[in-house]
Amino acid sequence: MRRIVVPEPVSRAAVWSRRCAVFGLVLTGIAIVASRAGVFDPAEALAVLATAMVFGLAAPIFALRALVVVWRTGRPGIGPALGGTALAILLLAYPTWLAIKAMPMPDLHDITTDATKPLVFATSAKAVTARRGATHEQPPEAATRLQSAAYPDVKPVTIDLPPVEVYTMIVSLIGARRWAIVDQQPPTARLPQGRIDAVARSLVMGFADDVTIRITGVSASQSRVDIRSASRAPWTDLGSNAFRIVEFSNALQAAVDEQ
Repeated sequence: MRRIVVPEPVSRAAVWSRRCAVFGLVLTGIAIVASRAGVFDPAEALAVLATAMVFGLAAPIFALRALVVVWRTGRPGIGPALGGTALAILLLAYPTWLAIKAMPMPDLHDITTDATKPLVFATSAKAVTARRGATHEQPPEAATRLQSAAYPDVKPVTIDLPPVEVYTMIVSLIGARRWAIVDQQPPTARLPQGRIDAVARSLVMGFADDVTIRITGVSASQSRVDIRSASRAPWTDLGSNAFRIVEFSNALQAAVDEQ
């Protein structure tokens, strides 16, 4: 007589550990794709991400419960529990790094190289539409002082070239970074001041930051470049706007030095 062996069921906690981790990863993917496609605004994308993080935190909790069950009863479930934990670590690693990075960062989201003569974003129909209602009022004096202390490297760039040449170089650098130009006014011999407004996006979530660059002719052969970069979300930018300005300024200076 053949003996039928009924396999012992896998620990339900182990199964739920893996399910939570997988669902959290799916939600994260949805948040990233929808944010980059412009379907979600930053608040909506972060809300979905927060939900994903809850599932990510639940996965190792279920895994610990599964390990207890496996230890006491001998039921299978080690594989799904460890798999859920590994996926949860993958899911939570980047947000955890961001949280650690945010701790020493000042609560700033609008950075400028010129607080005395503020840079104003373009008001053309195309620029306003591209900003999706973001007005970007001038930062208060307290924020300016906080910026000076936190980001001393954010400074205007003085270049020994006429404004027209500097303008051309800046357009080239913007194109290399794939920023979307939404308004521009090149300098001329009669009016040696130009301006470029563009939209830059963050690497992972694709959050839109608005950038305006002002080129001012100091003399016939010298120009000053000021940059303002502002996030549309009204919370700390984790230093991204300051980094963008410094990186762009260094790239511009390097391009000048190569000439």
